Amino acid sequence: MIVMQLDNIGKSFGADTILSKIKLEVHHRDRIAIVGRNGAGKSTILQIMAGEASYDEGDIYKPKDVSIGYLAQHSGLDSSETIWNEMLSVFSEIVKLEYELRELEMQMANPEGFDDDESYQQLLATYDQKQNEFQAMGGFDYEADIKSILQGLNFGTFDYQTPINDLSGGQKTRLALGKLLLAKPDVLILDEPTNHLDINTLNWLENYLNSYEGAVVIVSHDRYFLDQTVNVVYEVAFQSSKRYNGNYSYYLQKRQEDYELQLKHYEKQQSEIKRLEDFVQRNIARDSTSKRAQARRKQLEKMERIERPDLDDASAKFNFDIKQKSGNDVLKVNQLEARYGAIDEPIFQNVTFNVNRGDRIAIVGPNGVGKTTLLKAILKRMEFVDGVIQVGTNVEFGYYDQEQTTLNRSKTALDELWDDYPLMNEKDVRTVLGNFLFTGEEVLKTVSMLSGGEKARVLLAKLMLQQANVLIMDEPTNHLDLDSKEVLESALADFPGTIIFVSHDRYFINRIATQVLEMNHHGVKTYLGDYDYYLEKKQEEAEIQAMEAAKQEQQSSVNTTKSQFEQDKQVKRDLRKLERRIETIESSIQEHEQIIENEQARMNDPDLAGDYSTLQEINDTIQENQQAIDDLMEEWETLQEQRDMYESSQ
Repeated sequence: MIVMQLDNIGKSFGADTILSKIKLEVHHRDRIAIVGRNGAGKSTILQIMAGEASYDEGDIYKPKDVSIGYLAQHSGLDSSETIWNEMLSVFSEIVKLEYELRELEMQMANPEGFDDDESYQQLLATYDQKQNEFQAMGGFDYEADIKSILQGLNFGTFDYQTPINDLSGGQKTRLALGKLLLAKPDVLILDEPTNHLDINTLNWLENYLNSYEGAVVIVSHDRYFLDQTVNVVYEVAFQSSKRYNGNYSYYLQKRQEDYELQLKHYEKQQSEIKRLEDFVQRNIARDSTSKRAQARRKQLEKMERIERPDLDDASAKFNFDIKQKSGNDVLKVNQLEARYGAIDEPIFQNVTFNVNRGDRIAIVGPNGVGKTTLLKAILKRMEFVDGVIQVGTNVEFGYYDQEQTTLNRSKTALDELWDDYPLMNEKDVRTVLGNFLFTGEEVLKTVSMLSGGEKARVLLAKLMLQQANVLIMDEPTNHLDLDSKEVLESALADFPGTIIFVSHDRYFINRIATQVLEMNHHGVKTYLGDYDYYLEKKQEEAEIQAMEAAKQEQQSSVNTTKSQFEQDKQVKRDLRKLERRIETIESSIQEHEQIIENEQARMNDPDLAGDYSTLQEINDTIQENQQAIDDLMEEWETLQEQRDMYESSQ
């Protein structure tokens, strides 16, 4: 079922045409990626789909009952509410209905209502109707849904009464995503949803989207994420769109195959055109061949010309080189600890690892464990650091800052490079910037006017010119489009030095890393391999832990069984002891009763009628034995109760 269709959508900003004849279909349960270079109009398409932006031509078809949910690229919750109350606002209708049910329950519990049977039956019917409606709306699950989403988005340890205004920008963005997921629209439109997510949260989001009941439309530069989640790719290039049925890797392969096939058709037609043109030119003036030449000319005029295929693949061109080799021992970190203030709790501690020349080390871990702080500590860019950091011989660090704080907002792109390398002439600086896709007057844009991707390219240009032998890179793929990421990967793959980087881009980690350093607040653990190897080892560790837990549970069960067996044996021993004592008591009672019976017979003997002394002795004997029976009976009753308890516990 089609839930949305874009037909020949066009959009212009002033004289600049951004989109033209965009066609896009969204079916129920589709997982769609919209890809293309920065500036191709991907975000504009999402805004048009969400009703957030107008369009100049074309039509959008959408059933009236289809709901749309949209998360913009830089959106974040701006709310004075607490985390919980803001998430709860998604379910306002359910909460209202729940309140009505509580009111009805209070009326139903009022004894005065029992007198009017007709009104009471009407009350029961209303309650039943509203309860069914409450259940159909998910009323019994909404609180669990909120907790599940917050847990998945890494808010599990948060106090849900925390005001949203107290949170960071990244946390507000994650909450905006969480609120949208809770709303469960029929079409979920996400612009760069993986920003501000660590790897664990990315994995959770992938699983969530794969099981989502509605359609999902995504713009993302995370190739690993796209491969895991989408089954349709729309490429936006040259202001138009083209559909590919498959994930991102399939799209790359099919696009290249289509391009090569179209190029062959074009070249074949060009050869045919040249052959016909040559024939016409040679024969048009000859009487004997003029008619055939004219026929060829008409054939050329009627021919539908194939345009030369083109790929929107203008990419930056650069590579990283070094001035000199470092020593083999690049870096030794021992028992490193860092905090933000002298008396603050440590951000991390017990961090120990070594770096050798040629290593490519990826640092991973959840948000907040101090990955960026670790890089700054190595570079001595922060205070309150304890432990030992030994830097090797001839080591020169080059730093890529994800926050882009090393750029001066008032400088032009040209001056950013030229001021750092004043001995270069302007032509060479412009050439370098041209390799990073800054052409003509674009080099005179100030940093404040540049996009995130353009700033990233300026930083990479400066890093390239530095020729450092150890690159320290903090989220280097942020802000880069997919093509620029691939160029960066190729440049780093050929880099002859050492790389230490923080990234949540799993595809990038896979291509670059030879080691993965998993970090938490209490230390690090090294995995010798790429990201896929790291995942395999983590899976193995999880399986081993599960086996150990099962083994411990089994051992605990064995111990419990053994303990229960011993207890049962003791119970049986105690029970047998009780039963023997009960038998002894019953036997003693019989003996005392027999004595009493014998003595009562003597008391009735006529020969003893006047023997008061003997009669008194007989009476005393009877009384003594009766008292003994009473005492034994009391003990017998207690033992019977104990026996019943033992038997019921078996």
